Amino acid sequence: MARIAILTISDKGSEGQRDDASGALLKELVRKVPGELIYYKIIPDEREVIREHLILLSDRDHLDLVITTGGTGVSPRDVTPEATLEVVDRVIPGIGEAMRMEGYRQNPRAIIARGMAGIRGRTLIVNLPGSPRGVRESFEVILPVLPHVLEKIRGDEGDCAIP
Repeated sequence: MARIAILTISDKGSEGQRDDASGALLKELVRKVPGELIYYKIIPDEREVIREHLILLSDRDHLDLVITTGGTGVSPRDVTPEATLEVVDRVIPGIGEAMRMEGYRQNPRAIIARGMAGIRGRTLIVNLPGSPRGVRESFEVILPVLPHVLEKIRGDEGDCAIP
């Protein structure tokens, strides 16, 4: 059973000026992952604040999966991928590539999304877009591999080949 956190990265959301539709949707979607939602918070698009939360959720709370939504575009305040890169030990490029590839099929603008995934210790961190549509499409892409990657991060030594 995975222990899961959701971080919504939004200046307006953190100030109470915008409803967190993406985070609300993500709370529903993570029910498809065998596990429990342990933590949810809306934080501003501040690189250091994002970093601090990712580090605490990984190192102090030892969560298995931290999913962020927001801050993955190309606006000057979109710094979620940079903050994530600063804290992960290993990057999993295929997750971001798959999300963009599938997103592009639905909306050509998806190729400018910069969401990525990586591992810090035994925690998988995944950046999703900030729109509900982007969250749904991206989450559906990664859902089939989440149980497997979480097992591997925990140290499962079973074969990775598809049976």
